[in-house]
Amino acid sequence: MTKNISKIIIIFIISLCGGLLGSQIVWPSYQSANLPTSIIESKEIVIQENVALQDSVQKIQKSIVGVRTKTKEGKIIFGSGLVVTSDGLIITLSELVPLKGDFTFFINSKTPNWQILKRDVENNLILVKLDLNDLMTISFSNRDELKAGERVFIGGTIFDNNKPLVTINEGIIKFFNEEYIRTNMFEKKTLSGSALFNIKGELLGLNTIDDEERVTAIPINKIKDFLGY
Repeated sequence: MTKNISKIIIIFIISLCGGLLGSQIVWPSYQSANLPTSIIESKEIVIQENVALQDSVQKIQKSIVGVRTKTKEGKIIFGSGLVVTSDGLIITLSELVPLKGDFTFFINSKTPNWQILKRDVENNLILVKLDLNDLMTISFSNRDELKAGERVFIGGTIFDNNKPLVTINEGIIKFFNEEYIRTNMFEKKTLSGSALFNIKGELLGLNTIDDEERVTAIPINKIKDFLGY
C-alpha cells in the first residue's frame, strides 16, 4: 500500500514538472511560431516604401516643368513636362504645344526662352530646348522590370493664380503593353504631360489624361525611341 502511494506521488510530481516545462518552453515556442508576423512585416514594408517615396519626390521635383499655352483661338492650356538633359532639353506632350500658340515654360521659378526641336504627332511627344543649363535630371527606368500592381507616382504641375506648383499623386499600375501604361489614378486634364515614376524615382512614362480623367502613360520605350536613346 505504501509503495503504491509512493508511486502515485512520484507520477504526480513528474506530471507536474512536465506541465511546468511545457508551459515555460514548449507552449511559448508554439505561440511564437504561430504569431501573425506577416502583419508586422507588412507594416515595415509600407514604412520603407513611404520613406522611399518621399526621397524620390525630393529627387525629381526640380526636374518638373510647367507648361502654359495660349492657342490662336485664345484658349489657355495648362500642363507639365520633364527635364531630360542638364543643358535644357525637356520633353512634353505635343498636344500641349500646338503648331500655333503662345507658349511659356516654367521651371524653378524661371520662364526661359525656348526652341522646339522635334515633334512626333503620332506618339504625342515634343522635344523643346530651354535656354538654361545646370538643370536637375532624372533616371530612366528599365522597361523589362515593369510589373502590374507596382506602386507608382505622378509628378506634375498645377497652376494656382497662374503660378505653377509641383504636385504629387500615387497609385499602382493596372496593366500595360508596348503602347501604354494604364494606372488606377484619375486626374484633371491640367496634369497632362506629367511624369509617371516608379518608387525609386525613375521615369516610367509621360501621362495623358482622357475625357474620363483616367491616367495613362506613354511608356519609356517610346520616349527613348523619340529621344534617340
